[in-house]
Amino acid sequence: MVQELFYCLYGQDEGTILLIILKGLIKRFIRMKKLKFIKDEGSLFYKELNEQIEHYFTRNGIKKTGNSKMFFKIFFYFGLDVLFYSLMITSHSVFTFYLFYLLMGLCVLLTAFNISHDAAHGVAVKSKFWNGVLFSLSFNLQGNNAYIWGKNHNESHHLYTNIEGSDIDVLNNPLFRMTESQPLEWYHRYQFIYAPILYLFYSLNWFFFREALMLFNFSSRTIKVKIPKSEVVKLILYKSLYIGYMIVLPIYVLHFDWSIVLLAFMLNHFLISLLFVGVLGVAHLSDYVVHPIPNANNSLSISWPKLQLLTSIDYHPESKFLNFVLGGFNAHAVHHLLPNVCHVHYLNIMPIFKALVQKHQLTYMEMSYGESLASHFRFLKMMGKNEHLIVTQYER
Repeated sequence: MVQELFYCLYGQDEGTILLIILKGLIKRFIRMKKLKFIKDEGSLFYKELNEQIEHYFTRNGIKKTGNSKMFFKIFFYFGLDVLFYSLMITSHSVFTFYLFYLLMGLCVLLTAFNISHDAAHGVAVKSKFWNGVLFSLSFNLQGNNAYIWGKNHNESHHLYTNIEGSDIDVLNNPLFRMTESQPLEWYHRYQFIYAPILYLFYSLNWFFFREALMLFNFSSRTIKVKIPKSEVVKLILYKSLYIGYMIVLPIYVLHFDWSIVLLAFMLNHFLISLLFVGVLGVAHLSDYVVHPIPNANNSLSISWPKLQLLTSIDYHPESKFLNFVLGGFNAHAVHHLLPNVCHVHYLNIMPIFKALVQKHQLTYMEMSYGESLASHFRFLKMMGKNEHLIVTQYER
């Protein structure tokens, strides 16, 4: 489609040349850098952490994967998804339609937090096959592509957290200035004000643009430019299916005006966008965290474990409620250091983690959610006013 458009606008010869140049620029822009880390005090900490974590699971005769609590959560969250969709599609009034539509959207997001994420890391359940099924089912049915998200998350974000050019989640948006390399524009001084408004469109951008660009062998914040043809088919199929059961079917079954259903669809994405950014954005975009810059040899003057500690903010990491609702995302440092452990174990291993951090005199940033949110907006304000990132010293 894009090729035909270029041929129509510029002719076959010029269109072909422009396409090659454009693809080359995009590939160059998104090419992920492979970096080297050094060994420091974080390395010894990480070695001891893994030893003690292994000892904990061996001593208690349990697996690092999900337990009976996780099985309950799988049935609980998937059950809520089905329940609220059923109530939505059988609504008798516009009010109940909106209520159950938004509740369903909320529960689908919580399913992603609690089930999809751990399944992507292969730790939701013991079986590799069933982890794949859970991840694919829960993620693809949201209209997203499990394959490409898994690649981005596991091979980029987890390896090179907060490093521009390597962490796929730290690419700049023209309206937001998140890194020093992006030119400071006059409107960036207001980004801390308009950010919540633009955050509303995060999910819609993800659904309609971020992954759709892959269909044309381009890429939007992704590691690989090309994806398997089977994944292209899945991308089209699941997005069509999502539009079908979220928009077309409610219009057909409930006979509501199309504008009512479309507004519900928009409000649903606004809600999950704010919650998604509110949960995850504060974990890495803070005036306390670092954004290391590699040297000319693509080396960093920091160890990988220390990087994870200095780029993650935890809020109420020992809260049983947040662990159940957010799937451990509030204990982000532990997750980044131990992605091979299911989040249902975080509360039990947190004392081990904290004791070792203190023993090795490393920085671990823990605060209330209100403090982490305030830190996020201070970061936005600072990056909109200053040419250089000024990291606030964390003290506890």
